[in-house]
Amino acid sequence: MKLLVAEDQSMLRDALCQLLLMEEDVEEVFQAKDGLEAIAILQEQPVDVAILDVEMPSKTGLDVLEWVRANQDIKVIIVTTFKRPGYFQRAVQHQVDAYVLKDRSIKELMQTIHKVLAGQKEYSPELMEQILIQADPLTDQERQLLTYMAQGLSNQAIADNMFLSLGTIKNYASTVFDKIGAHNRTDAVRIAKENGWV
Repeated sequence: MKLLVAEDQSMLRDALCQLLLMEEDVEEVFQAKDGLEAIAILQEQPVDVAILDVEMPSKTGLDVLEWVRANQDIKVIIVTTFKRPGYFQRAVQHQVDAYVLKDRSIKELMQTIHKVLAGQKEYSPELMEQILIQADPLTDQERQLLTYMAQGLSNQAIADNMFLSLGTIKNYASTVFDKIGAHNRTDAVRIAKENGWV
């Protein structure tokens, strides 16, 4: 089988690729340092399974997953150190084949690879627990509001973009702050990003 490993930490990526190449049924392992490089490789090389880190420069593992689903028919495994329910929800929405934590052995990773190639799904139990505990409390409009806040737009600019009054935007903002326990805009954006809600 041919694999792609996309991971921005070079030591971890090199070690993972070397260990995978020692497995007898692994024919070739392509390496990518970020999401953009991963997409470039997938456009050029035939790959059976893409193993993607979630947080990478240029494009995230989730961005690459979305690109794969729109353009190719290969298996995608996302590996992460982050137990963020928002990331997990987005991955599941785009039919990720496996979503697992990084603290696993190569043997376990190979079992996951064989499982997805056989058409099965695998999600780390810890992530399933997280998603049950911490569902996304935001509405689509509240997410849009936070996205604009993250871009540094003023309340008036946000009101103009969302075709709402300034008063409505202020009310939305205070509702969001109460919902997620934020003290101000910066705090709200940080909390939402940490949970993968925006």
